[in-house]
Amino acid sequence: MVLDTGVFVALLDKSEQNHERCVYFFKGFKGELFTTEPVLTETLYLLGPAIKAQHSCIDFILKGGATLVPQSRASLLRASDLMKKYEDIPMDFADATLVSLAEEMELAGILTLDRRGFGAYRMRGKKAFRIFP
Repeated sequence: MVLDTGVFVALLDKSEQNHERCVYFFKGFKGELFTTEPVLTETLYLLGPAIKAQHSCIDFILKGGATLVPQSRASLLRASDLMKKYEDIPMDFADATLVSLAEEMELAGILTLDRRGFGAYRMRGKKAFRIFP
């Protein structure tokens, strides 16, 4: 399953309105999570400048909470194409990298709070995402 920014932030920030919901989901989750560098960067930015919050985010990745998948030239090209295709929603770069990653790894599940975006996005233009939590 792929991990989006909103869930990542809510999991780490107790003041987020979806914190308990995300923690509850993670307690029962037994699969593997994958995310992208733009999602990590966006999450770090949204957690703010506090060193403790930033370290908790990085530690989550380092301890195996999610696998960080680097962008390839092909995935960047695909992300660019997706952003053009979904410009009316609009699709940001981090979301585009997740759709590209999901297509590459054939993963239909996504952990996101962005039901509007990921409810509209399709993998390879056809397959809908299964949205959690």
